[in-house]
Amino acid sequence: MSSLFPALTEQPSGHVALRFGERSLTYAELAAAAGALAGRVAGHARVAVWATPELETAVAVVAALEAGVAAVPLNPKSGEKELGHILADSAPALVLAAPGAALPAPVAALERVDVDVHGTGPAAPGHRASAEAPALVVYTSGTTGPPKGAVIPRRAIAATLDALSDAWQWTGDDVLVHGLPLFHVHGLVLGVLGPLRRGGSVRHLGRFSTEGVARELDGGATMLFGVPTMYHRIAQTLPDDPGLARALGGARLLVSGSAALPVHDHERITAATGQRVIERYGMTETLMNTSVRADGERRAGTVGVPLPGVDLRLVEEDGTPITAYDGETVGEIQVRGPNLFTEYLNRPDATEAAFTTDGWFRTGDMAVREPDGYVRIVGRKATDLIKSGGYKIGAGEIENALLEHPGVREAAVTGEPDPDLGERIVAWVVPLDPQEPPGEMELADHVARRLAPHKRPRVVRYLDALPRNDMGKIMKRALAS
Repeated sequence: MSSLFPALTEQPSGHVALRFGERSLTYAELAAAAGALAGRVAGHARVAVWATPELETAVAVVAALEAGVAAVPLNPKSGEKELGHILADSAPALVLAAPGAALPAPVAALERVDVDVHGTGPAAPGHRASAEAPALVVYTSGTTGPPKGAVIPRRAIAATLDALSDAWQWTGDDVLVHGLPLFHVHGLVLGVLGPLRRGGSVRHLGRFSTEGVARELDGGATMLFGVPTMYHRIAQTLPDDPGLARALGGARLLVSGSAALPVHDHERITAATGQRVIERYGMTETLMNTSVRADGERRAGTVGVPLPGVDLRLVEEDGTPITAYDGETVGEIQVRGPNLFTEYLNRPDATEAAFTTDGWFRTGDMAVREPDGYVRIVGRKATDLIKSGGYKIGAGEIENALLEHPGVREAAVTGEPDPDLGERIVAWVVPLDPQEPPGEMELADHVARRLAPHKRPRVVRYLDALPRNDMGKIMKRALAS
């Protein structure tokens, strides 16, 4: 397979590829630094990357991919037990890190190579791996046991990024701004490798801030990637920050992912900026599956249509495909296509369980599909599908309804056993005013009026904050425990 990044040699030498804060690299500088490092890592099966939000992380991953070596991104916030499990499971030969970075004991035990972003070397080491060769081993969140290493082949990265290029009309003229972590698919594959495959530029904020977003969009950035917590902060800031509204209004594309963006935040951002945020749907094992297209209807609350090359279907609990797309019938999403991972490292049992006998990947995500093909996620099968009174109810639509109440700052919905209903709907609410929270009946009636009586919460529990992970996803298992 040819290089994942032809722009390393094709772009004008002075064209900026990466900028992290005040530090930047042109394509010529990136090619030289990655080429030098690729020569040092070539021949190994896997190398770990201490994935801090710095230039060094981007150079390290590009170098590994150019050398045909699989990179294992490590979350610098992970505890030693989790890091020990990942390193024992993936057995990397080296760890690549920024000079001076302090590494915890499990990582420090590896042979270390400091990444020199000013290294000099040939643009590419000449090695060309096959399309099926592992490019990344990305570890899942481990909500049902120790994290599993999803082996992502080179063809999956190429297929996803090229499909997004088609869906988003993404070109080398685009300049992407974001502040996403670089140990997940969103920030690393889409947010760094995406611009480099297109020949464009990425400006990483280091740490997300609305001031940074406004500055970069005013300074020529054309696209913004974020997670719902980031867009929620943007929505809260917009009424008092006309400069931010103007900057966002001038962007070509605002993209949200990694979790559902509440409809209320969609509406607040559109009202202030004239822009509609688009959503896409993917996961570690599949990279990207669907997206609202740049040239399509930007419909709030949906993740759009399947990307080119991706087959998607909804199935009943027994695996029977759902053929009637009516916007109401809930089914599990299954996908297949060149965007899929190949296996869970060292876990043939888990790999086999993840796929149907005819090759469809079981995502565990529940959705409905509109007659025109648009997909709307209603939640995870394990935590967001509530079976109450004979109905299958997705938590997501109830959460959106709760967030429309003026007294609700944040909301999450779960199910708990009920002797009469099977499961009752429980709302976890962070009130706007903790001294005067909206009443339980008030919230139940609010939901019943917007959706249907059987979707109203039977129990409301008030919290100071919702538990969230690094990507802003609500950790519902922590709520239920």
